[in-house]
Amino acid sequence: MILGKFRKYTWLVLPVVLIVTWEYTAIQMDNALILPRFSKVLTILEKPFNNLLSIGSLYHNLLMSLLRVFLGYSIACILAIPLGILIGFSKNIRAFLMPFLNLFRPIAPLAWVPLVLAWMGISSVASLMKIDSGTAYLIFNNIKLAMIFIIFIGGFFPILTNTIYGVSTVKRTLVDSALVMGASQKDIVMKVILPASLPSIITGLRVGLGISWMCLVSAEMLPGSLAGIGYLIMHAYTIARTDVVIAGIIVISIVGGLIDWGFQFIENKYYKWQHLER
Repeated sequence: MILGKFRKYTWLVLPVVLIVTWEYTAIQMDNALILPRFSKVLTILEKPFNNLLSIGSLYHNLLMSLLRVFLGYSIACILAIPLGILIGFSKNIRAFLMPFLNLFRPIAPLAWVPLVLAWMGISSVASLMKIDSGTAYLIFNNIKLAMIFIIFIGGFFPILTNTIYGVSTVKRTLVDSALVMGASQKDIVMKVILPASLPSIITGLRVGLGISWMCLVSAEMLPGSLAGIGYLIMHAYTIARTDVVIAGIIVISIVGGLIDWGFQFIENKYYKWQHLER
């Protein structure tokens, strides 16, 4: 009975062991440049609105990072989901497009950096939207097109691949039944294929957002960045503030974990039937 009550808290065991080991090792090492104490890092995390290293607070930099991810990831969703449905639905389109798309899928997002910088330089969303003054300029001028592309390419292929898989594995009997009842091609896609493939699409969205979030830090290390968690980490590294570096890494981990938990919640709440099918 008692063990049953504490079982749901077992996930805390390893984090607590990590923190205790970290604190003990830092005390024994006594070198904050290599490994600052957890308590020192916690002090930074407890005050997310305090200015850090004269480049803004954790909160401010996190908001900028989230905005960049939102833009890049949204473009990936807008392009990958309809394209994935089209490819998964039509064998002819799949045969035509997939050999070409498969040429680009193995390329790591960071491998695009030199080429993207050559193409886009430090052009920003502000220059693309012809914004040249005001608060909007300050925000969008710090969102470089190269950053958006790296985040976009990180999320595009996982979403595309899972959407294709979900659409192509829809049971043929569902489609045939709809055709017998007089459904049009549009009805089949919107009312049969799309709902049936949503679990796989959600999985693609989850994986794609995770990779986009991982690409964010690297994207924020590109020329022209003046804010963001990735930029904060790199700036802290250059001035030997390891405590700020670790605080930034922890923020990335927590936000990424919350995003992943959100997708898991959606999957468990709305698509539990998929697990019962197996």
